[in-house]
Amino acid sequence: MKKYIDKLEFIESPRYIFFGPKALDKTPLILKSLEIKGTILIITGGTNTSKIAERLADRLDDEGWKYDIQKVATKMPKTKDIENLVEKGKNIHPEILIGVGGGRVLDVTKLTAAWLGLKYLSAPTSASHDGVASPCINFLLSRQIESTKGPEWAIAEAPFAIIADTEIIKNAPPETFKAGFGDLVSKITAVKDWELASKLRAERYSEYAASMAILSAKIVMDHASEVRPGFEESARIVVKALIGSGVAISIAGSSRPASGSEHLFSHALDILAEEKGYKNTHHGIQVALGTIMMADLQGQDWKKIREKLVEAGVPVTAEEAGLDREAVIEALTIAHKVRDRFTILGTIGLTETAARKLAERTGIISTI
Repeated sequence: MKKYIDKLEFIESPRYIFFGPKALDKTPLILKSLEIKGTILIITGGTNTSKIAERLADRLDDEGWKYDIQKVATKMPKTKDIENLVEKGKNIHPEILIGVGGGRVLDVTKLTAAWLGLKYLSAPTSASHDGVASPCINFLLSRQIESTKGPEWAIAEAPFAIIADTEIIKNAPPETFKAGFGDLVSKITAVKDWELASKLRAERYSEYAASMAILSAKIVMDHASEVRPGFEESARIVVKALIGSGVAISIAGSSRPASGSEHLFSHALDILAEEKGYKNTHHGIQVALGTIMMADLQGQDWKKIREKLVEAGVPVTAEEAGLDREAVIEALTIAHKVRDRFTILGTIGLTETAARKLAERTGIISTI
């Protein structure tokens, strides 16, 4: 993240990025190049990612590295899960952590590393969102950590290095590609919201970070027909763009270039799922729907955005995404209150009638 000391800017971003087929198998060489010599704490997730982590462990074994593998078993990690990992870390005294998994695993790795005061490597097994390269963590996890321990405990850093094995990522569940595409396209509305906040609230704005975020969206939109699971080149395109978006966050010093009103809508859906039992889905798919609607409010070409999402196989209706129409409407009415971030939704938000009309006008829900 960027830190300001008077007029001096300090940007904290991934120092090294290694990606391509079989990149994970090169981890011992990568660790040597980074001059890492001590014990490695590997954090991973369920059955599939655990197998990948064990493959990594075999490579470390071959080269004589000491390591310990810890699994994140729960779907939604809690404060206690991270505290347990921190205690484990204190017992084995690792030099660095490696997160091997999807967004949930990487979020836990970020916080565990931050609480231990250590660096970590990001080894994503899917390309579902830009958290692979950024210091940001899941909204609900951040919310929970802030409420149980305080805001300062929810602050993480960008990874020291990224190891993106496109051979692994290409074989991830198809929904992860769709989610990654959706998360990238959302930068179009996020940056527009940021520009608005800069003009109306004098919020600090970085043209460089904004341009990098928009470029990340443009890259995947220009290759929408090529982004398909099972193809290494598709994984390469999406991973590059996600890393670019993550770096844009680091340059900006906040998630502003990557998260606007469309993310507030997605966060609202997650809150409703947690509090009222509504269904929710992949973060990137939710923000894709939000992007269509927020682009309409912003006066952008939402139809073109929708066309590109369709081209990439991303759901463009609540029904396709498995969301309840009433949840979509309610999420639109509360999105402006989710966090203190000025967007096109303003400070008052949408009425239920306006929300319904917006969702119907953009085809997110059908007209009754």
